Amino acid sequence: MAQASLLTALPTFLLIASLPAAMSSPSTASPQPLAAAPSAEDADRADVWGLLALLYIAPADAELLRHLAEQPAAAAAVADARPSPLQAAWVRLAEAARHTSAVAAREAFETLFGGIGQPAVYVYGSYYLAGALHEKPLARLRGDLQELGLARRQEVGESEDHFAILAEIMRFLIAGDDPALCLLTRQRALFQAHIHPWGTRMCEAIAAHPAAGFYGAVADFTREFLAVEQLGFDLLD
Repeated sequence: MAQASLLTALPTFLLIASLPAAMSSPSTASPQPLAAAPSAEDADRADVWGLLALLYIAPADAELLRHLAEQPAAAAAVADARPSPLQAAWVRLAEAARHTSAVAAREAFETLFGGIGQPAVYVYGSYYLAGALHEKPLARLRGDLQELGLARRQEVGESEDHFAILAEIMRFLIAGDDPALCLLTRQRALFQAHIHPWGTRMCEAIAAHPAAGFYGAVADFTREFLAVEQLGFDLLD
């Protein structure tokens, strides 16, 4: 569904790295390249996770909004008489991008996720799983990432349970450069332990906010994509 050209703004892994690089300074850290040839389906999945990392880590800029608005997959979904829920959400996201300026996207992002003190909507797993930030769920996630040899880059200010960082970790586990990590079983373990238990609740909180604007469509698409990912992982049993 996602197109390869969609993520030209994120050609490398900007939020996470293998542990030695993650502990380097920003000037010396080496970005992790995408794997040479993931399957077409996995390339699409990796693209979507990368897109979600972009959308949740910072306000969508004019270039990203344009990329979304011009996606041919959205036009194909419109032509489908019976689009899937994910296809329909993709169409709504493209349409929202078409009618949203970078200024409006920034305002919505800051209203939802920014500000001084408590944000309107939290995008951290610990908040949903433990009722507060920097709690045991974050510690468990850090332990799991250490076992994978991954960590957030030093220059990234958000904690590892931020949804954008988790999205980039999923992208790495699908299309990173280490075949030992790019396994469905590892993807499923990370997803079911650290994303599935709270991701939908986050999406519902965003969509319900009266000032969500463009990010209401982002949340709807995220929710449908998470459902498809869970269905795929269920088939592994």
